[in-house]
Amino acid sequence: MRYVQLRAFHHVAISGGFSKAAHALHLTQPAISDQVRKLEEEYDVALFSRRHRQIVLTPAGHRLLAVTRRLFGAEDQALELLQEERSLRTGTLRIVADSVHHVLDVLTAFRERYPGIQVSIARGNTGSIVDTLTGYDAEIGVLGELVDERPFAVLPLNVSPIIAFAAKAHPAATGASFSLQDLAGWPLVMRERGSRTRQLLEQRATEQGVALRFAVEAEGREAVRAIVAAGDGIGFVSAAEFGEDDPQLTRIALDGPPLLMHEKLICLHERRNSKTIQAFFALAQSLRG
Repeated sequence: MRYVQLRAFHHVAISGGFSKAAHALHLTQPAISDQVRKLEEEYDVALFSRRHRQIVLTPAGHRLLAVTRRLFGAEDQALELLQEERSLRTGTLRIVADSVHHVLDVLTAFRERYPGIQVSIARGNTGSIVDTLTGYDAEIGVLGELVDERPFAVLPLNVSPIIAFAAKAHPAATGASFSLQDLAGWPLVMRERGSRTRQLLEQRATEQGVALRFAVEAEGREAVRAIVAAGDGIGFVSAAEFGEDDPQLTRIALDGPPLLMHEKLICLHERRNSKTIQAFFALAQSLRG
């Protein structure tokens, strides 16, 4: 078994194809295919199942991927350590967030202080953010809630109530507050499963014996806002993320005890000592007072 064979397998597995892996590694597709084939032949094991031009990991492939994620995650950490010895002059920081709104001030301060660090930001919901961090595909996460905080270092960012919102021409846009029972009579636009906003709303509705009618399920807050702005239903979001800059939308307060979103900054405990992560957490903490 050679390092290049494991690297080829890993990139095929995470990218979902030989051509994508070849592009990522700056190699030809036949070279990648040959490295994976040699790995399978040497150990007499099938790592991928080929079906109609698609590849799927076999059970053995899934187990090996879990190992290579740790292997190449450690390699990334070693590279980070060496880069950080240059006093944060260069390097990368990958962030995955349910909403970048919660860390915009931190991002601005970080970019001003460490202009040589390349920051990338991806969107996710609570479930996908946890998966991305534990898969070593990002260093920092920003999310609303954690079912299990044990693997993570956690820094609280803010607390914000969930509100409803609608197009300004919607019948519910009267300035009055409504209960979930009231809103259940209108079509609702809901985030995808895995969204903490949706989880909290469904929990409260179950407690109150209310059946919420989801007319549309949309992935991401931007999609929800666009659909609601078109007059196709009522959406939900934390007050901190709603803002007041959209002339098409108006907020609707919810009756009863507030449904609170506790936004957090997280990273894996084992990566907390990374100088880049330390610097980002320190700025976030200082800006939150």
